[in-house]
Amino acid sequence: MKNIRNFSIIAHIDHGKSTLADRIIQECGSVTDREMGTQMMDTMDIEQERGITIKAQSVRLNYVKDGKPYILNLIDTPGHVDFSYEVSKSLASSDGALLIVDAAQGVEAQTIANVYMALDNNLEILPVINKIDLPAAEPERVAEEIETSIGIDATDALLVSAKSGIGIKDLLDAIVDRVPEPSGDPDKTTKAIIYDSWFDAYLGAVALVRVFDGEIKKGQAIQLMSNKEVHNVLELMYPHPLKRHNTPSIQSGEIGIVVLGVKEVGIVNVGDTMTDAKEPCAESIGDYEPAKPFVFAGMYPIDTDKFEDLREALDKLRLNDSSLSYEPETSLALGFGFRVGFLGMLHMEVVKERLEREFNLDLIATAPSVVYNVYLNDGTLVEVQNPSELPEVNHIERIEEPYVKATVITPSEYLGNVMNLLVAKRGIQQKMDYLNEERVLLEYEVPMNEIVVGFYDTLKSISKGYASFDYDPTEFKIGDLVKLDVLVAGDVVDALSTVVPRTSSEQRGRALVKDMKEIIPRQLFEVAVQAAIGSRVIARETIKSMGKNVTAKCYGGDITRKRKLLEKQKAGKKRMKSIGKVNLPQEAFMSVLKMD
Repeated sequence: MKNIRNFSIIAHIDHGKSTLADRIIQECGSVTDREMGTQMMDTMDIEQERGITIKAQSVRLNYVKDGKPYILNLIDTPGHVDFSYEVSKSLASSDGALLIVDAAQGVEAQTIANVYMALDNNLEILPVINKIDLPAAEPERVAEEIETSIGIDATDALLVSAKSGIGIKDLLDAIVDRVPEPSGDPDKTTKAIIYDSWFDAYLGAVALVRVFDGEIKKGQAIQLMSNKEVHNVLELMYPHPLKRHNTPSIQSGEIGIVVLGVKEVGIVNVGDTMTDAKEPCAESIGDYEPAKPFVFAGMYPIDTDKFEDLREALDKLRLNDSSLSYEPETSLALGFGFRVGFLGMLHMEVVKERLEREFNLDLIATAPSVVYNVYLNDGTLVEVQNPSELPEVNHIERIEEPYVKATVITPSEYLGNVMNLLVAKRGIQQKMDYLNEERVLLEYEVPMNEIVVGFYDTLKSISKGYASFDYDPTEFKIGDLVKLDVLVAGDVVDALSTVVPRTSSEQRGRALVKDMKEIIPRQLFEVAVQAAIGSRVIARETIKSMGKNVTAKCYGGDITRKRKLLEKQKAGKKRMKSIGKVNLPQEAFMSVLKMD
């Protein structure tokens, strides 16, 4: 155990975590130059395409310092706020953390959030200033920023360039010297934390664990403490960038892959504790808490026969993404589907794309919403995730909406634009600090409903990409909110219902029906698109019918012949309008996102 170092890499998005992980793997000689690729730890196509880390990945590396062999267990974590649950579980299995900060951009909002998470887990934090070879790099200013905004001593901060390989050897030596060796007792009964899991078509549910006490051996009967399930260990492996290595046991302080042969998804849970079935340990490692979703959206298969396929896909995806939650729901407009809970908008986009790519599904996603606490006149509390389920107005005493503490770090030249945006989103200022002459930290209380849709993109746009954003849920507060319904050809489309502030409801209703007029294809009959609050219609647009020249076959004769054909067409269109169905494209459901 003295020669083992377990550490994570944490940083704001796009500060060079995955590139640094590549250089560490290369320096340790685990992968030859011929086998080396870019972003070795980002194994999914979507990660490679978007250039972001979505899943935390682990790798076991061998390193020699001063003639002594060491085992380095590296965990590369995501940087985006939507995947902070991945980061928290990874940190729980580490003893140290490399805090990567861009030498040109400096400390960002997610940097601060990740540091606090690492401090909560009592980890040794090593500040690393990356991209020092950039022309705009200012390592001294960034080191000072780390000390003033985070409160960590950055005098010994390591200066590296992950792209060109500068300082990587010194970084590995510092990891060996400064990251503490694993704590734990190899003679005690088995005690390990599951910090990742996935479904393998051949092996079933697979768990990635960090062993704290004792050891896990092949053939051992293992108990999962959250559900008391007992299973035998079929195989044990060490994670590797290219191929996994089998092992007869995983010792105290080590990280490894455990195959239990479990075919039912939902039994192996991230954050759960694994122990010996014959001599179980007294208590679990930390509190096992499932992730709490903040954003909800409906997912419906375009082909209604694929409902069971969607259920199976969500089951398997949840094993790989433990922050996902879902329950069946029915929509009059879209049929059978699931109400899925996400940690944010990027999380929602990634999950939808993974379901479509990995499981060959064609899906329609409804506009995202948050959870509202609705108090009825008789004092009953109802939690509403789907706006279409909101009770009638005359039964509601008050509606409470969730608020978040939004932290924004922006260059001072864009301060006015950013503050105007936060005020427009009903934000209440809590704090404003100048980190230095050029950068400002803002803290606002903002309704979550205002930031889940479009906020991040708008913030990046008005600050030319320089502002960073992080949020943390706080409490529920009373809001003056109403349900905005959309009627197409006189029928309410429940999947398009949204909850909006009363003050901006008419403006949003007009913008929504205007957008939908452009999106819904023209029919053979006239279609009315209306926005309504209760029974009061507040906006309307009419989609004209497609024209058809029914008189083309008349080659002269009396005018009454043409009139007869036109009257017949008019009567037919009237009959069509009364029984006509309108097919809404996916863009119609996403047009709700553009209401601003």
